[in-house]
Amino acid sequence: MVTLAEVARHAGVSASTVSYVLSGKRSISAPTRERVEHSIKELGYHPNAGARALASSRSNILALMVPLRTDMYVPVMMEIAIAVATTARSHGYDVLLLTGEEGPAAVRRVTGSGLADAMIVMDVELEDERLPLLHAARQPTVLIGLPADTVGLTCVDLDFTATGALCAEHLADLGHREIAVVGEAPAVYERHTGFAERTLEGLRRRAAELGVRLLHRPGEGSYESMDGTLSRIFDERPGTTGFVVQNEAAIDPLLSLLRRQGRAVPEDVSVVAICPEQVATQASVRLTSVAIPAQEMGRRAVALAVAKLAGGAPEEQVTLLAPELTVRASSGPAPGTS
Repeated sequence: MVTLAEVARHAGVSASTVSYVLSGKRSISAPTRERVEHSIKELGYHPNAGARALASSRSNILALMVPLRTDMYVPVMMEIAIAVATTARSHGYDVLLLTGEEGPAAVRRVTGSGLADAMIVMDVELEDERLPLLHAARQPTVLIGLPADTVGLTCVDLDFTATGALCAEHLADLGHREIAVVGEAPAVYERHTGFAERTLEGLRRRAAELGVRLLHRPGEGSYESMDGTLSRIFDERPGTTGFVVQNEAAIDPLLSLLRRQGRAVPEDVSVVAICPEQVATQASVRLTSVAIPAQEMGRRAVALAVAKLAGGAPEEQVTLLAPELTVRASSGPAPGTS
């Protein structure tokens, strides 16, 4: 491996000058800096991470907490994680990925060891048990998601409350007066996961304002469970003509079962999904949908974390991305209204 001393000899400067160029602790003239940077690049020098951390009290690592649960749609989680990793790299940071369901234990491990300069936390619950530790941590933290109380926190998320309201408005504008919501798996609601609870809040509130009856049923996403869920929905609300789906795994079974029952989409039943764009466009019927801006959330979270490390961001900041509904082939006027 190329050493710092070899870089110094190649550039014709002292080892301390190379160190100052790397750390930025002292002002170095532009010609000297350029000469050192040229030597670093030409020799392929990489500073020792451990030594660099000791010298600067920085690890140049961001910790990303992303519990990979079986009841969550993993592709979306990983799309956010990839966006975090690539954006972090562009800022000179590597990412430490924590995928277990350890909760507070993982926070303690990161904050107590100095493994990372900052943390980005996903899968946020309304009353998240990690929050007291994150408030007390010396490392800056950014949440991708919203807890019930955001005081003192930096958060970025899709505005899921507005998302729910937008879906209710779209179907109501088409004349639908009975809407069923096929939600995430029951465990997601039992944990009071923020995005699911907020979507439901927005749907319920806006539906009530518009005089629309709303029925919510969680779903496991399999064909068998969706068959039972759909049967119960039509047993309870036979007049249901609109569906809002916030469960990517349930989309294909739902569309297939509606076809099997002889219910045409959108002539008999309209379907609106909250899902990634790719899922909406590749379904058997191209779905009217609100897209999950996974990459944008990942990029924004890293930018906020880096700004906090540089001292250029407030301690408390909530960034909500406005939802956008794209109308496709799965939604149309309610039967008897056109």
